[in-house]
Amino acid sequence: MEERTTTQTTEEKIPVSEIFFSIQGEGIYAGTPSVFVRTYRCNLTCTWCDTKYTWLGQDRARPGVEYTEMSVAAALEAISGLGCKHVVLTGGEPLLHQRALEPLISALKESGCFIEVETNGTIAPSPQVARLVDSFNVSPKISNSQVPEAARLRPDSLGAFVRSGKAWFKFVVCNEGDVAEVEGVISRIGIPRERVLLMPEGTDPSTILKRGQWLVDVCKEREFRFAPRLHILLYGNARGT
Repeated sequence: MEERTTTQTTEEKIPVSEIFFSIQGEGIYAGTPSVFVRTYRCNLTCTWCDTKYTWLGQDRARPGVEYTEMSVAAALEAISGLGCKHVVLTGGEPLLHQRALEPLISALKESGCFIEVETNGTIAPSPQVARLVDSFNVSPKISNSQVPEAARLRPDSLGAFVRSGKAWFKFVVCNEGDVAEVEGVISRIGIPRERVLLMPEGTDPSTILKRGQWLVDVCKEREFRFAPRLHILLYGNARGT
């Protein structure tokens, strides 16, 4: 008698740092009421990162302490309980977990949600993620991040975002020298200028406003968009905002 075997697949859990309701502070949808799903872990270590709690000590991180392992059903319940249809998947780097996130994104789309993904652009989206996501808020890192170029700039991945037609490219700027570097990156990758946003670096309102004053003029001269950091201006550098 032929013996039949069945293979059971275990659902991958999503490592969640936090889920909260706020307004989108950055990118093309700045000002939009949004639910944020912030995943844990990142593949970069940017010196000015304002969410270092999602990756500092990640090699020793423990589920239930530094992050929560959530099923798709649990994440859906937490998101739906906040009553907002604009959902931002952020991190850390959420596309490290895109296989686990795919069923969540699919379920959110079925419930009528608009899905935005914030990513550093080093990992190309899978075909399923690229199809389902409404907008990618891509933030390629330049040298002011103090991350080696080979780690922070992946032309093939950035090219995939360009080809998706759904990506906006947000660069963090500290000084005028950074602007010249941005010009080099968008020329090298072929990023459309009308899809580029420049955002002043800073984790306090005074720094953002000071840098924003001259960066606005740069955007006007070079036909870039200016990206604010509304959550910092409104709430300061606080978690859950």
